[in-house]
Amino acid sequence: MKNYAGVEEGKSMGHEFDGIEELNNPLPGWWTKMFWLTAVWAVYYLLAYPGLGNYQGFLGWKSSNQGITSLEESRAAVEQAKAEGYRVQYDQEMVKAQETFGPIFEKYASQDIHALVKDEEALEIGKRLYLQNCSQCHASDARGGVGFPNLTDNDWLYGGSPEKIKETILHGRKAAMPGWIDSLGEDGIKQVTAYVISLSGREVDAGLAKAGEAKFGVCAACHGADGKGSVAHNLPFGAPNLTDDIWLYGGSERAITETLTHGRAGVMPAWKDILGEDKVHLISAYVYSLSN
Repeated sequence: MKNYAGVEEGKSMGHEFDGIEELNNPLPGWWTKMFWLTAVWAVYYLLAYPGLGNYQGFLGWKSSNQGITSLEESRAAVEQAKAEGYRVQYDQEMVKAQETFGPIFEKYASQDIHALVKDEEALEIGKRLYLQNCSQCHASDARGGVGFPNLTDNDWLYGGSPEKIKETILHGRKAAMPGWIDSLGEDGIKQVTAYVISLSGREVDAGLAKAGEAKFGVCAACHGADGKGSVAHNLPFGAPNLTDDIWLYGGSERAITETLTHGRAGVMPAWKDILGEDKVHLISAYVYSLSN
């Protein structure tokens, strides 16, 4: 490589900082060649594939059609792409996958969830779908975490029947626990916290709990006057049972105080348009089997 520095290789460049002296050590030839090769490849890639505004690239590739859920829609998208002279690999793979696995999902979709729970092959497919799509929040063992319900017990915010589980997965859920600091003030929050803790059988300051019980009326509309939650009273709110020792956001005094002060707004996404009802049916069977 040509020396442009005007200093003999290996000699000082005349720069020194904090005891470190800069020497004229040119980059290896192979590294320089790789650098320029990478730059040439980057230019080629930008010209060959889409990504620059409406430019489709000289290879004719087109971005995939996300949101397609049926085999018919995928086939139509592929045919349209072919007619337009594009290559849509995603849609072609979707058609192939749905032709292969679609009949399997359709077969299980026609069966009742109670029957699927007894079918080991169906549960294995449901488990794989669960691990791919649900485990990020509910964990691979389905025991959940802070803010994400445990799916292996019998504590359900919106009901644990096969129908309710499937409804939850298909359409999602949006929690709406308001913050009460403006209504109750810090003293009121402290009192209601003590009362809520007492509902699950733990010892608290009796005076605080008594005062909190009088203020619990604002909570009873969702949790019930007895604090047993909306499922126990056939209400659609998803309000937890406060009398057991199962806590979605933590059952410590600090966690309950935070919940009452700021509220909670958990969101369970809807999977109907993402996975389709047939796959949701299998996931519902798997989730139902975990606690039954």
